[in-house]
Amino acid sequence: MPGITKRADKMKSRSKYSLQRTMIIYFLLVGFASTLVGVEFIKDTNDPALKITLLSNIKSHSKGEMSIEEAFKPIDRLRNKAILMIFIIFFVMIIVLTMFIKNITEPLQHMIEASRKISKGDLSVTIRIHYDNELSELGNVINEMSSNLQEIILLSKNMCRSGQDFVKNALEILNNDVMTLEKVILMQKQVEFLKNELDTLEEIIEYFNFYTIKDNS
Repeated sequence: MPGITKRADKMKSRSKYSLQRTMIIYFLLVGFASTLVGVEFIKDTNDPALKITLLSNIKSHSKGEMSIEEAFKPIDRLRNKAILMIFIIFFVMIIVLTMFIKNITEPLQHMIEASRKISKGDLSVTIRIHYDNELSELGNVINEMSSNLQEIILLSKNMCRSGQDFVKNALEILNNDVMTLEKVILMQKQVEFLKNELDTLEEIIEYFNFYTIKDNS
């Protein structure tokens, strides 16, 4: 059990906060794209050349030298650029959403499904997360928990089998009218073996902290 704790602490120190960094990177990508588009749009709308061109086109249009469509072509170009920027933001958001689903949502769903199977008694389930982050650490912890449960159950089965064999042999000896020294020694060995298994099981059980109700009185 101490070895398991050391491995868990090692994994924790190696992958600490990596998922948090990933989330920050995702949001920074979206924020950077949005900021870049906003700055570019503000820069274009405040460009003195745009204002001069519009005034010149309006004057030409008022003199009949230019059609209304030609006069507002700078505005049309600005609108098209804004639409392109919006598409860029959506593209970045789709990339971030895809990465979020692949790196976070799918591993979480995998762990939930595996945990449900474990809670129903299927201890053969193994969680595999191919990323070095908190989700991988959580999956390893659940795997360790499942492995510990398997060890406890296996030890309990062996102890039950040993106890049943001991009871069977003891009844045979007690039902026999002749109690030889050889039979007494055999029973003593079986008692010592059963005691050792009980001590081992008790040592493992004492490793766990159980839920207790505190008495406030």
